[in-house]
Amino acid sequence: EASTNSFWSVILIDFDVNSGWLIRSFHANGASFFFILVYVHIWRGLWFGCFTQKYVWFSGISILFLMMAAAFMGYVLPWGQMSFWGATVITNLLSAIPIVGGDLVIWVWGGFSVSHPTLERLFTLHFLLPFILLGFVMAHIILLHQHGSSNPLGLELDSDKVYFYPYFYLKDILGVFVCLFLFVLVCIYSPDFF
Repeated sequence: EASTNSFWSVILIDFDVNSGWLIRSFHANGASFFFILVYVHIWRGLWFGCFTQKYVWFSGISILFLMMAAAFMGYVLPWGQMSFWGATVITNLLSAIPIVGGDLVIWVWGGFSVSHPTLERLFTLHFLLPFILLGFVMAHIILLHQHGSSNPLGLELDSDKVYFYPYFYLKDILGVFVCLFLFVLVCIYSPDFF
């Protein structure tokens, strides 16, 4: 049964699989780094007033909520004491929904308490949500290209345009390499940093 083996499978990966600790560190710290980058992206959007483009903004906030759901489900999967009680408390919040709340909690749990079926459902959703997120990210980018990104100066002059390629392309590549370097550095030398 997965619920009795979850915690020990994480220990096995950390200590008995070649470079398993590094793979787990990449996965766990990758989620934290990704959230940091998303929060910086949201802050930039607030700073430049991107929230005025409501479809782009709402698609971005939807991505944030889906990411939070995926992170919560990943947090539950090791099935330690904190994970178990976190799952119990957060899923019980659904019971506050009028009329259908109680039935919704039982459906999410797969029974009358957090147990093995709950873990299987959360694992399945933790696996599937990144693919759903990918669709939302594509929709976010398409909406951004349709409605245009925010212009902090409010000017619509073609003479002031700077093309993405090669100018911003090279700058973005440098930024990606710096972020990846810092990420690998943290994962190797301080895997429990986040």
